[in-house]
Amino acid sequence: MAHIELRPLDDDDVDAVFEMMRDPEAVRLAAFTAQHPDDRPSFDEWMSRHRTAPDIEFFAVTENGGFAGTAALFTVDGEREVTYWLARHAWGRGIATAALRLLIAFEAERPLFARVASHNLASLAVLEKNGFTEVSRTTSFAPGLGREAEERLYALLPAIDGY
Repeated sequence: MAHIELRPLDDDDVDAVFEMMRDPEAVRLAAFTAQHPDDRPSFDEWMSRHRTAPDIEFFAVTENGGFAGTAALFTVDGEREVTYWLARHAWGRGIATAALRLLIAFEAERPLFARVASHNLASLAVLEKNGFTEVSRTTSFAPGLGREAEERLYALLPAIDGY
């Protein structure tokens, strides 16, 4: 059984994050990505900005100590959101589900939101396994696809005492 952990993202992770976030199949699944995933200077600027922002908590997901992806908490328009991205070698083995479970245990604020491309069935399943429910759908331009795509907004609602 794999041991999954979240740890602060460090400088040694940045190259692995860049490679992971430019994988063509991962970009297709995520859809709402950088316009040019192979643009390293733009990636480095984005990464620097996000790693130093006061409202973003950026983590490396590890499997048995090795890099498996990223997970983050951030705020948009006063609402707390989660995001995660796994390297292809970590797909399909429950790592995203475990990492998201750790991330939501770390963040007490509810509701907690997540966005996912409707065609990303694995990510939809990860959210639902962790108690998120769909609250809306929108269609907008998805740079990772080069066309319009549907995106779903999910929410993890506060627990109701006794239920």
